[in-house]
This record gives sequence, C-alpha cells and structure tokens, in this order.
Amino acid sequence: MVDAAAFAEALKLTVLSPSTRKEWDISLAEFNRPGLEFVGYYDYFAYERPQVIGKGEMTFLESLSESDRNERLSKFFSYPIPCLIICRGMTPPKDLLEMAGAKDIAVLQSQISTTQFIVDAILYLSRVLAPSTTMHAVLVNVYGVGILITGESGVGKSEAALELIKRGHQLVADDVVEIRRVTNNRLIGTAPQTVRHFMEIRGIGIINIRAMYGISSVMMNTAIDLEVHLETWKDQKEYDRLGLDEETTAIMGVSIPHLVMPVKPGRNLAIIIEVAARNYGLKQMGYSAAWELDRRLNEMMGIKE
Repeated sequence: MVDAAAFAEALKLTVLSPSTRKEWDISLAEFNRPGLEFVGYYDYFAYERPQVIGKGEMTFLESLSESDRNERLSKFFSYPIPCLIICRGMTPPKDLLEMAGAKDIAVLQSQISTTQFIVDAILYLSRVLAPSTTMHAVLVNVYGVGILITGESGVGKSEAALELIKRGHQLVADDVVEIRRVTNNRLIGTAPQTVRHFMEIRGIGIINIRAMYGISSVMMNTAIDLEVHLETWKDQKEYDRLGLDEETTAIMGVSIPHLVMPVKPGRNLAIIIEVAARNYGLKQMGYSAAWELDRRLNEMMGIKE
C-alpha cells in the first residue's frame, strides 16, 4: 500500500481531482502510459499501476470529438486504477476530471516532463515498497561509507558515533535504524521520523545533533556498506589481527562485510572506525594491505627456497 498524500508531497504533485482513498493498492514500482488503451486495445492493460498521461496521450484525447472522448474515457475509468498523473503541467479536459471524480480516482498534475516524472516516481516507490526491518544500532556515514554500528546496550555505540560527528562525519540514525532492501544486494538505512537527528548520551540525555553541530552533521539516509560490531574485550578470545579472512553478515538476505571490534579503555573507537571505512574503500578499489603483506611473505619464502 502507498500513502496517497505522501506520494503527492514527495513528488510535488498538484491535486486536480481528489479521492477519498487515503492509500492506493500498489505493490510494484511500475507505471503505465495508456496510449494503447485510449485507441481501444485493452488486452494487456496494466490497470493496477499508476497511470501517467504525457503530451502524446493528451494530444490524442484533445483531437477526439467530445462524444468519442467520453466513450474512451468511460471505458478507461471502468477499471480500478489507483490514480492518474498528468505531466508537463497540462490541464486535462473537463470530462476527464468529472469521470475520475465519479469513480473516486485521484487525478494529479506534475510540472515536469513525463520521462523525468516516471524516473523520480520509480525511485520513490522503490524505497517505499522495499522490504524493511528495524535494528537496534547506530548508522553513520564515514568518508562516504555507510557503517552500521551494532553491539549490546551500553557498549559505546552512540559515544563512538558522537566522536565521529565531531570529526566531520555524519549521523543517519541512533538507537533505531530502519533498513530497506531496495535491490537484491543493496540496503538503505534511515531513522524513524520521530527520532531523526536525535541521540541519547547516558549522563546527559537526549541531544539534537543537527541543532548542535549543523546541517552538515546529519544525513537522511545512506547505503549500508559495512557492519562494525562492538563488544567488550574478552581476554580469552582470539580477535582477527591480519584481516585475510573476510567475515560477512546477512541482513534481509543481503551479505555485507562484518567486523568485530573489541572495546576497552584506551581504544579510540572513532579513529578505528575511520580506518575501517578507509580500508573498506581501498578493498572496493581492489587493494588489500593484508593480501599485499601475504603476497610479499610468500615471495620471500619462495626466494629462500
């Protein structure tokens, strides 16, 4: 389901003919331009999609006599379409608005070109309709890398994020992260609207990061590229010291790199997370310091033999 008011607001649409329906039964980020339907071909009419009228469809409708137009529009509106969007700021015929109103179908108007509107609308619906979940975590953007900081309550997730913000990086969400799977291998994280830009610091309380550090200290959303899991240092546990074996974790079926970062007094977590972000970026470009060291050691061993 798609919220009608949110759809119109996000895409800057003007309501030409209102509807009593607050939500539309839309399940896919796809649209239909009803050119074939207006000439009478309905064999493959995707009526379940939002209908978009561009210059071509509008010019054809205006070329018809009033009786022909009424006949064709009557059949078009006999299908349970969710809504109709008219692009390029065009004004539809009066009979179109009357028929839409009689069927309780919203007619909206966009000022931009048809192609640009469809691109924008597909991106919007892809986010809204994407499978979603929530996690107890902190999400920050460090050097363009979206880092999901996880760990037990009180381990220092918010404090690490606060230090990163002081160092010029950006907060996306604290404590609760809403995650959407926008493609088969891409996750987008954001904060719930009610707590966006807020952070809880034990001993101080709730602070507003945007008000305190400025608009450049926050982001609305970011891709989740890397998970850093904070845990209290365990003396008996062997932590990865080379980085040759990359661990991953699955969130909503999407595999992302996973680092376990032990926490103890004296460790500057913000700097270590910065290094993790830089190292991730280098690996994306095909360079790994661990692999390079391993290669050099193998070469030395080969020379000695």
